[in-house]
Amino acid sequence: MRDVKKVVLAYSGGLDTSVILKWLQETYECEVVTFTADLGQGEELEPARKKAELLGIKSENIFIEDLREEFVRDFVFPMFRANALYEGLYLLGTSIARPLIAKRQIEIARQSGADAVSHGATGKGNDQVRFELGYYALEPGIKVIAPWREWDLNSRTKLIDFAEKHQIPIAKDKRGEAPFSVDANLLHISAEGKVLEDPWEEAQEYVYSRSVSPEQAPDKPTYIEVEFEKGDPVAIDGERMSPATLLTELNRLGGENGIGRLDLVENRFVGMKSRGIYETPGGTVLLQAHRGIEQLTLDRGAMHLKDELMPRYAELVYNGFWFAPEREMLQAAIDKSQEHVEGTVRLKLYKGSVNVVGRKSPRSLYSEAHVTFEEDTVYDQRDAEGFIKLNALRLRLLERRGH
Repeated sequence: MRDVKKVVLAYSGGLDTSVILKWLQETYECEVVTFTADLGQGEELEPARKKAELLGIKSENIFIEDLREEFVRDFVFPMFRANALYEGLYLLGTSIARPLIAKRQIEIARQSGADAVSHGATGKGNDQVRFELGYYALEPGIKVIAPWREWDLNSRTKLIDFAEKHQIPIAKDKRGEAPFSVDANLLHISAEGKVLEDPWEEAQEYVYSRSVSPEQAPDKPTYIEVEFEKGDPVAIDGERMSPATLLTELNRLGGENGIGRLDLVENRFVGMKSRGIYETPGGTVLLQAHRGIEQLTLDRGAMHLKDELMPRYAELVYNGFWFAPEREMLQAAIDKSQEHVEGTVRLKLYKGSVNVVGRKSPRSLYSEAHVTFEEDTVYDQRDAEGFIKLNALRLRLLERRGH
């Protein structure tokens, strides 16, 4: 363990990563660099700096960075071009944040001359896989330290005892058993564990923090218009916004109308099932809006192929293969499909639901002249007879032969 000279730690300032910071110093006798990313989790990050300084980290070894725009522009939006849903429901809010954190850790390691990186993910979950696949994809020879797979601090009580022994400040609500574990960023907030572990028990209202309950949402619907260019949203109600600003506004609008709640039992990559409560108000609105504009602008073959590719894409993101060549190959195909996905979608937000109620596009493939029930001059209905007979030919031959 003595061969590590400097390690970059993904550091939140909470109990777990503060204990990890001190444990790294003691166990590996190495210099520690802390990296704290602002991904829109909605928490003040300066306390993390103060706590790192308190634990003996030099100011030049403390990195706190606002990555919200990069997160939404380079990770969230590309994923939403694919309409990605894991197991048909999950909008991948935690999954999509990990490759960006891993990327910046590796960049900081190179910048600071570190020979190792570390994270606070446990040995039971998906995040350890996501972080480490990212590390190795970007820096194959990097040493990875995963304390939860090495130490014997395997309970909340032992963590608190270690923290008190080393005079690590502990938030008062961490001294008892936390009711559940929370992960947050600009795309979503998730809650898992403790009071949520029984999948039969309904999650109580206090678990939710980004949305009102649908029952308490306004009795009057909210109508909004979202404008797209090349598959990405660029404006709300005619006002152009940066990616992070736009997602923040969609979160507000969705949350006020009780949109984006999900109670899911999912299959983790490591093999077990887990129950999570997710809130993704802006992402839920965005998914419907994006599908709405694709309805007008995507060719049938392209749309159906995208829908076939989507589960594979979502699984790659969920399992941590963001930097894998197959995810990049799928992304290239998806991005090609988005070249003409532009226009405006009108949505109705009401008591937990979001519905597309209008769409228009200068690149529309919709032809009212062809589809009308009234008399037209562009479509000869007699053409359908040969089309049907050719498609029925093999069925007729099968029946004549006898099954």
